[in-house]
This record gives sequence, C-alpha cells and structure tokens, in this order.
Amino acid sequence: MPHIPAITGTGVFTPEQVITNAELVTAFNAYAERYNAEHADEIAAGTLEAKAPSSEEFIVKASGIEQRYVVDKSGILDPTRMYPALRQRSDDEPSLMAEMALDAAQKALAMAGRKGEDIDLVICAASNMERAYPAVAVEIQSLIGAGGFAFDMNVACSSATFGIQAAADMVRAGSAHRALVVNPEICSGHLEWRDRDCHFIFGDVATATIIEPADEAKGGYFEIRSTRCATEFSNNIRNNNGFLRRSRPDGVADRRDMQFMQNGRKVFKEVVPMVSQHIMSHLGEEHVEPDQLKRLWLHQANKSMNDFIGRKVLGREPAPGEQPNILQDYANTSSAGSIIAFAKNSEDFAEGDLGLICSFGAGYSVGSVLLERHG
Repeated sequence: MPHIPAITGTGVFTPEQVITNAELVTAFNAYAERYNAEHADEIAAGTLEAKAPSSEEFIVKASGIEQRYVVDKSGILDPTRMYPALRQRSDDEPSLMAEMALDAAQKALAMAGRKGEDIDLVICAASNMERAYPAVAVEIQSLIGAGGFAFDMNVACSSATFGIQAAADMVRAGSAHRALVVNPEICSGHLEWRDRDCHFIFGDVATATIIEPADEAKGGYFEIRSTRCATEFSNNIRNNNGFLRRSRPDGVADRRDMQFMQNGRKVFKEVVPMVSQHIMSHLGEEHVEPDQLKRLWLHQANKSMNDFIGRKVLGREPAPGEQPNILQDYANTSSAGSIIAFAKNSEDFAEGDLGLICSFGAGYSVGSVLLERHG
C-alpha cells in the first residue's frame, strides 16, 4: 500500500553577518565613483557608459528588500573587490555548502524527532553547487550519518519544490522511506555586486525539510496532498559559468555573463502569469478553491511579483498573513525563499488547514506543493 508523504520537520540556517541597504549603497557608490574616475576618458569620448549611483530608495522600490544575510560581507563591501572573500578549504574539510546544510538539517531532524541514521535519501537542491563532484548531497549524507543514497539537483529557484516532489514521490512509491531535502544557497557567490540593476537582490541561507510517511510522524505534520512542476526554456535568467569555461577562447576572463544575469522586465511579464496559472490549475485539479487556502508561501524574489500573484490567485488583495514575505529581511535566497516563508509562518495551522508552497525562477521553472495540516 503506498505511503502518504508528509513534511514533519523544517530547519533554517541564517548566517550571522548582515548587509543593510545603506551599507550596500555606500560600497556600490564608492565602486562606481572609482570606476568612472578610472575610465574618465572613455566615458568623455562616449565609448563607455558611466556607472550610475544606487540608492536605498531605488532598492526598496524595485524589490521590497531592506537587508540580506551573507556568509562574508567584508569582500562584498570592499569597493576594490565587490564579491565574497571565502577561505579555500582543504578536501578533508566539510565544504561550505555542506556545513550550512548540516545546521539546517539538524534543526529539521530535531523538529521531526529523528536522527541522521533515520534518513535514507538526501537531496541537495540548489541553484549553484560548490563543485561538480562528488555530489554535495553525498557529503551531507555522510555528515549526518544517513544511509541509502543521495544526489544533487539544480532547477535554479525552483529547486526546493522540485526536490520535495522527487522525495515525496519516492516515499510514496517506497523507493525511499525517509528523506531530507536541503537547500544551501550561497547566492552572494554568483551575484554581480558591481551591477546597479541587481546588486541588491540576493542573500545567503540554507533550509532543510524532512519528508516521511504520515502514519509514522512523531508529532503534527503537513500531509503532501499533491505536487506539480513545470518548465519552459528561457534565456531571461541565466548564468554561463561552468566547467567548460577554461576550454573556450575567453578562458577565465572576468566576463559579465559568468554571474547572475536577468532581464527583469521580461521575467516579470512572463513569469507572473505563468506562475499564477500554474497555481490555479494545480488547485483546480485537486478540487480546491483558492479561498480554502489559509496561506500561500511564495518564492521570495520580488514583493511586486508576489503581490501580483497573490491577487491573481485569490481574486482579491491578500489579507495580512495570507501571503507572508520574508525577503525584506533575507532578500532573494533562490530555492530557499519559499521554505523560509513556510518554516517561519506555519505554526498557527490547525487540523485540516490548507496551504501551498510555490517557487519559480530560471528555466523558466515553477513548482508547487499543496499541504494539509494534521495533528
């Protein structure tokens, strides 16, 4: 008989260091002034465009973000550097991603009343992996003492919901019994902090989710009623970095397309209706009316996007608490954002309450998870 999969624990690792919008603007504007001075002749000749300054008002208006947590702020705020300064670890040390994931995993395991050896599936689902191989998930499996098997997954900002679907399907089918899905996101490493249009977008974090048979839950749990995933190819969010880089003519040159690239206006115009329709179709297939949802836990990329999606799905302005945002504090944390929103805004659910996690991003990709509270 198939198992009914459920989420029984969540965990969030938050870095200690915070960068406020004021700090970020000060560093960026110092960099821009330095850049413009160094290229004054080209700018005067019209062959190069001067870099415009950023501002706190611009950042909040464009995104709703007020601060972000990062693994290292010193390098990011250095106008002569403008990216994190991370120590090179030896191969005998835990990787940074695994270390972050371990913290989140331990919190999720404690919430579920489980130990590492109870896990027989680990999925590390994130936008950027620290290395090509061995899989970071296998390292995390080793660190927590889990059995079974592990693998990495990358569907950019939708990685967490895609990972939850994969884990839930395997628990339901019996190919895995108890899963850990972790989302360690070191977004500061692939953000272009020297680009005014996006230098404020991302932060670092790690989230973890325990998925196991509902009838084995040691406490209250969220039954995974159903999941839906969809992809559609687009170049409007892209990062061209990869292991073939050194084999190409530009080698390891400091190219703009080797960090986060986005055509923001096209993304907004194309992704918002795609996500709204995806959610409504998912609910329709499950015979759930939007007003039956107590809460939407959406991907945390942009406040305007989430507000639009909430209005489209619910057919009205979301009431306070129906669609919580955490991006004002965490910024965009890629795949982890919707899980942070869920972990921090789900304790008030009562028996039978329904909610939906939805993440979306590069691909394009969108994943949704319909949940029902029990216990």
